[in-house]
Amino acid sequence: MHAITNSGWVEVVTGCMFSGKTEELLRRVRRAEIAGQSVAAFTPAIDDRYGTATIGSHAGRRIEARVVDPEDPAPDIHADLNGEQVVAVDEANFFSEPLVEVCRDLADEGRRVIVSGTDQTFRGEPFSPIPELMATAEYVEKFQAICSQCGEPATRNQRLIEGDPAHYDDPTIMVGAEESYEARCRSCHVVRRD
Repeated sequence: MHAITNSGWVEVVTGCMFSGKTEELLRRVRRAEIAGQSVAAFTPAIDDRYGTATIGSHAGRRIEARVVDPEDPAPDIHADLNGEQVVAVDEANFFSEPLVEVCRDLADEGRRVIVSGTDQTFRGEPFSPIPELMATAEYVEKFQAICSQCGEPATRNQRLIEGDPAHYDDPTIMVGAEESYEARCRSCHVVRRD
């Protein structure tokens, strides 16, 4: 809570896959706990890469999290809160638009809301609701990875299907990690349209 206004705020940690977004969310949660603040963490039901009730990073760090419905997160989040000062939401790109209102409401209640997620689809297009959260958040930090092809800073998610770039018409959401995605720079990013 901001000391002068007694208001909460929203922080967005974003960037491409393998850029350290979840690691940063976990770092911020850890620091809040060290400061004696109570934390509630949430993850979408669709993301089960690190277990069904955890937030995990590619680096292996994990915390317990409550699983919520990505289409309508408000009832689950509000029902699970018990006065926590800090609310963390991972993989926000898997949530629908109502997450923006939930985050606003939590901040209006005086909570610190930390949200992480990728801001672009594998097509290189905005991945809602992250752009909307970025526009309304008080703090935004965009991370970069290293391009798996040339070593330059990476800002794109390269989806691979059996080793080849995915087609533009493939579904937007496909949960995966190193087996399905690479971080790439603008020049090395490929989306098939044939």
